[in-house]
Amino acid sequence: MKKISNTNLLDITALPTPKELMQEIPRSSSDEDFIDESRNAIHDIIFGNDKRILIVVGPCSIHDIEGGLEYAEKLAKLAEKVSDRIFIVMRTYFEKPRTSIGWKGLILDPHLDGSSNIKEGLSIARNFLKMVCLLKLPTGTEFLDPITPQYIADLTSWASIGARTTESQTHRQMASGLSMPIGFKNAIDGSVSAAINALKAAGQPQSFLGIDEEGQASAVRTKGNPNCHIILRGGKSGPNYANEHVVHTAELLDESGLKPAIMVDCSHDNSSKSNDKQKAVFRNMIEQIIDGNHTIIGIMLESNLKAGKQAFPQPIEHLTYGLSITDACLGWEETEELILEAYDALKPHFSA
Repeated sequence: MKKISNTNLLDITALPTPKELMQEIPRSSSDEDFIDESRNAIHDIIFGNDKRILIVVGPCSIHDIEGGLEYAEKLAKLAEKVSDRIFIVMRTYFEKPRTSIGWKGLILDPHLDGSSNIKEGLSIARNFLKMVCLLKLPTGTEFLDPITPQYIADLTSWASIGARTTESQTHRQMASGLSMPIGFKNAIDGSVSAAINALKAAGQPQSFLGIDEEGQASAVRTKGNPNCHIILRGGKSGPNYANEHVVHTAELLDESGLKPAIMVDCSHDNSSKSNDKQKAVFRNMIEQIIDGNHTIIGIMLESNLKAGKQAFPQPIEHLTYGLSITDACLGWEETEELILEAYDALKPHFSA
């Protein structure tokens, strides 16, 4: 008999079920209360019931747990200082989309060596989220594989759908069933229409194939996720964070019957992937907010312990601690200075 199935597979390795991993690394009742409170706070910011500015900040990707936790500890202290005007969520990105090839993130390759121990990657990611949760610091991540949320979504306060997957029906359906607020990025070309369509789709009931907590292939039905917003990240046509872009996007959202809630990503094509240019974008967004643009609900920054990025792949032992192996990031000192500067500048916004 001729083999006509799985002809290009090397192997299939069984993973623990989501339920098994959640039992191995359980959430406490305190974790549940904190996640619920932080999700509700983000909801209130999106819908204008909370005037605080949502700032999603942290490493482009988590590749080193020790460095990631050191960053989280610093960020948790800063978040507490500014909590009356700024609501901080830490970027905890474990999956990285690739235009062609490259390291695909901690979950898919936790040892950074191509060994692709996904079982261990899922465990490391969940444990990391658990430890950040203990710091009372909300976490945000990009969900790339539609199976991943079953393993870690219960410890996540906010999520994003990236520019490469905003047009994906699979990801829109997935988002419709997720329990946290979600930001959809504009498409790679800079168009916001795909993200607006994604918001519409995610807000509606959907039916699709998925897995349950037991790992069983299942037919999934959702009621829709109303807690979604758009993220402007620039595109091939250039940056899209200027006031005219924000106003135009708000008008398109309003015309579509959607809440004009906009987050601006200071990285990617809004800064030509220059870590230093993120600061100018960030300051521009704070100015727009102070000038009365209430449609801007959040800002995203890529930040790490050290500024810039390093070449990868390279031998693990040669990697510089606290330095990104994906996109270039702001260093911690300039990140802290920038957020404290914003905190002071936002005072009139809260006294008005």
